[in-house]
Amino acid sequence: MSSWVIIVATAVMFILLFLKAPVFIAVLSGPFVYFILSPDLPPQIMAQRVIAGIENIPLLAVSFFVCSGVIMNYTGVTSRIMRFCEVCVRPIPGGLAQVNVLLSTLMGGLSGSNLADAAMEAKMLVPEMEKRGFSKEFSSVVTAVSAMITPLIPPGIAMIIYGSIANVSIGKLFVAGIGPGLLLCLALMILVAFISVRRGYKNETTESLSFWKAAKSAFFPLLLPVVIIGGIRIGVFTPTEAGAVAVVYAVALSIFFREFSLKAIIQTLKETVATTASIMLIVGAASAFAWILTREQIPQRLTQFIITHVSNKYIFLLIINVFLLIVGMFIEGNASMIVLVPLFVPVARAFGIDDIQFAMIFIFNMAIGAISPPMGTLMFVTCGVTKCKLGAFIREAPPFYALLFACLLLLTFVPFFSLAFVNLIY
Repeated sequence: MSSWVIIVATAVMFILLFLKAPVFIAVLSGPFVYFILSPDLPPQIMAQRVIAGIENIPLLAVSFFVCSGVIMNYTGVTSRIMRFCEVCVRPIPGGLAQVNVLLSTLMGGLSGSNLADAAMEAKMLVPEMEKRGFSKEFSSVVTAVSAMITPLIPPGIAMIIYGSIANVSIGKLFVAGIGPGLLLCLALMILVAFISVRRGYKNETTESLSFWKAAKSAFFPLLLPVVIIGGIRIGVFTPTEAGAVAVVYAVALSIFFREFSLKAIIQTLKETVATTASIMLIVGAASAFAWILTREQIPQRLTQFIITHVSNKYIFLLIINVFLLIVGMFIEGNASMIVLVPLFVPVARAFGIDDIQFAMIFIFNMAIGAISPPMGTLMFVTCGVTKCKLGAFIREAPPFYALLFACLLLLTFVPFFSLAFVNLIY
């Protein structure tokens, strides 16, 4: 096949992505153009590849974890966790801003979706933060950046998609995400405390519960990540089955707390179907494009080219970080992951880089892209809810970007942060 065909197909896809066409349409345009310009290939193959891309058993976990997170939001389980967070951070400078960070960390083990987490916290916390004296732009940036923790803490949806594409253990990815998630949580809490002290933001919260009473209220919801990781580790269920367990657990909690209602369940099912459908459309379209790349032996050529011209794995990791940060600024994370993982994972393996560590580096890069202009999805979702102007958001964000880059360098060059919990548990 002539190389110009794949170049044209790729160019069309990226042009549509830059023009903000729906992501699945933009990604699907690449395979469509490729098959149009390749008369020797029956068009039925394209449909087959799209369908085959979503006929992947581990991807069932996406809909399950989305459903469990939405159930907890609609049945009041999330509010119990928020009250617990308020009690935990009372002594720390930053007040509700610290609650925002800690809540994202704990919600990462429940929802798995950074956009859902950002939208929920923007509605629940930002108005109250403004009443307490925090600026709208600071509140919005903290909400968006802290939502980055969600895809890192298990069970992140990004880990399920990455593991299914790269053929890496999803259970190990879940465990590995704890290290980067806690690293980012701690770093953000330190930065928020520093800024709050400098600006004189109030250190009061809205909750007067005792620690033990708040902990008792949130105990069972916070057990979910333990149940999931423990069940996968001892072999009681697979990562896919863990998603179903999470749904049953969420329903049981809503009944136990007497907050179960038919209206909430109907709304939950609607949101689950809509969110899952949007993810699967992207996965199917990107899988077709990944098949084209494999057919044209692009990953093999790229691997050979990089190994020939780059002799040091640390230089390779720096190049990958810069490239992924730029890509993340323009392309939605799941779409870029499905297209780029098949390209870069073979190269990383050729350099002897651990699969789990490279996965954490990749996912963290995509998370940074979600809050980076001009197309950061987390930035737009948060500002859309809080009504913060994008210019004000971007002017407030530089200290947080510096922090994120520092954490990225630690993940890149210190494997301990990615592999410590995996080595401990596995």
